[in-house]
Formats: sequence, structure tokens, C-alpha cells
Amino acid sequence: MSDTNENTATTGFQRVLETLADVVIHVAVLALLGLVVVQGWQVFARYVINDSPSWTEPVTLLLLSTAMSMGAAAGVYTNRHFGFFLLAEHINPAIKRVIDALVPLIIAVIGGFIAWWGWVLWMDGLHIKTAGANLPQSVNYLPLSIGGALMAVFALNRMVLAVHAGAGSADTVAEGDR
Repeated sequence: MSDTNENTATTGFQRVLETLADVVIHVAVLALLGLVVVQGWQVFARYVINDSPSWTEPVTLLLLSTAMSMGAAAGVYTNRHFGFFLLAEHINPAIKRVIDALVPLIIAVIGGFIAWWGWVLWMDGLHIKTAGANLPQSVNYLPLSIGGALMAVFALNRMVLAVHAGAGSADTVAEGDR
């Protein structure tokens, strides 16, 4: 896997996205830590106190959904998601530039679908309370929707960077041929 955040000239928008990605990864880390605390309490309360709290399951699912969604979005930003990086090193540079622009577009579309349907599901269950906690039953879809939207934004940014990098290298080649 490769980290392709090698922008030498960072724009204001790039700094905003970088800060947003840092916040997203910190939220994911806090959700994972919260998951450990909640599950630790669940085990202690069940086996030591013999009084299992009912709120731990819905809170655990919310924290798990948050960690997963934010982690996926941060992975899109840093380009540390599933890919065929070894294959990309051995293909024609022109084809590689097309693939480098097409893959983020596909990720952005998928992120958009996740954001949209996550939001629809979040709104659909707001009036239903979960068993054991005073939370909407659809609360797990809110981080999914936010994560999908962030995936789309980060992927579109990656696509723009890939297109600009491809245009820059094409200009360099064209100037070298003259």
C-alpha cells in the first residue's frame, strides 16, 4: 500500500481536508477506545456484579459503526484502502493515469450511495427507540452516512489531484518532444 499525500504545494482546501481527515481518524480512535470501555464494563457487570446493563449493546453497535465508517473515510483520504498497487507499477503510464482518476470516481460514487442511503435509513428510524438505551433505533446509520459523505469528498479530491498530476506529466512529455 502506498501513501500518496505527496503534495508539495498545499492549498488552503488541502489543509482543510487534511485537518478534517485528522479529526476523522481521532473520532475513529475514540470510538474504538469507547468500545473497549463499554465492552469491559459489560463483562465486569455481567460476571462480577451479576447485573448486565441493557444499554451496552446499542452503544457498542454505535461505536463500532462510528469506528468503521470514520476509519474507512480516513483510509480513502490516505489512499490506504484495498488496491492492486503492485499491478499498477507494471502497467503503461497512460493507462495508470486513467486508472488513478477512475478509481477515486468509483469510490466517490459508492461513498455517495452509502451517504444517501445511510441518511434515508437514519431518518426512517428516528421515531423508534432502541431496546435498552434512549437512542433512536437508526442511530447506527448516522455515522455510516457521515462516513460515506467523507469518503465521497476525499475520493473526489484524490481524483482531482490525479487528473492534475496526469495533466502535469502530459505537459512535461509534450514539452520534451518539441
